Amino acid sequence: MKTLILQDVFTVSSKSYANLFIMYKILTKNLLAPGIFRLDVLAPRVASSAKPGQFVIVRMDEKGERIPLTICDYDAEKGSVTIVVQVIGSSTLKMSQLEPGDTLVDFVGPLGQPSEMLSEKIEDLSAKKIIFLAGGLGTAPVYPQVKWLHHQGIKADVMIAAKSSGLLIMVEEMKKVAGNVYIATDDGSEGFHGMITHCLQDLIDRQGRSYDLAIVIGPMIMMKFAALLTQKLAIPTIVSLNTLMVDGTGMCGACRVTVGGKTKFACVDGPEFDGALVDFDEALRRQTMYKGYEGKKLYEEQCALGIETCKCPK
Repeated sequence: MKTLILQDVFTVSSKSYANLFIMYKILTKNLLAPGIFRLDVLAPRVASSAKPGQFVIVRMDEKGERIPLTICDYDAEKGSVTIVVQVIGSSTLKMSQLEPGDTLVDFVGPLGQPSEMLSEKIEDLSAKKIIFLAGGLGTAPVYPQVKWLHHQGIKADVMIAAKSSGLLIMVEEMKKVAGNVYIATDDGSEGFHGMITHCLQDLIDRQGRSYDLAIVIGPMIMMKFAALLTQKLAIPTIVSLNTLMVDGTGMCGACRVTVGGKTKFACVDGPEFDGALVDFDEALRRQTMYKGYEGKKLYEEQCALGIETCKCPK
């Protein structure tokens, strides 16, 4: 049987669909919290050119859904890229079943615009007091930005929030690269008891902190209210609209959002935008477009894996 040697990975059958692509091997897998896992993927070309704020499109097999995932970390020397995935639909549930040694058929990137900080002069960034607000899974895309600042000799503060302590992720990793790390949980099980916006307000009012720039990444509703608060506090704010993306190339239009009265695409113009200019109400409506379909597919996949007892009509 003829074979085709694919750069960076291994030999596959020329009769396989996979021979048209480089296959991307999963190097490590770690469970960070219930339903949230981290994958290190062998993708040398992506790793060599990735920058904080960018994302990749992942596809598990030739029939798989295109899944946009923000890059959590990258190592050009090892040729690895780190992604953090939360099980929210049938495709991410399938991905959670993969183990080290398994492969992904597509790992396309880096896509999107890098963080705006990378275009600023280091001396200008050094003069700023920067805080990151990371909500839930948003901690993953915050990490490479904080790490990049750390390598420039800049210590940014980071606030990590989750519903409870069991859902906090990457706290220890963040402490190694950040200035101060603040924790907030909705139920008070760790750190500040309350929402991340209340924690920020408390930090400024009671602890006398002040900031020149806020970067907010997390659930859409959290970013909306964080942006409203930072406007009130006169803190320029950047938000990431990565949760809107579907196709990831600007072709499907699912991530259209109004920013400053103009239509933008989160995947090609962003994913980062000025939080004061984003029409969050429109973005929240757009985010619910596929929820019914996604819920149905997730239930079907859970039934197929034996996680749920299928009650679908025969």
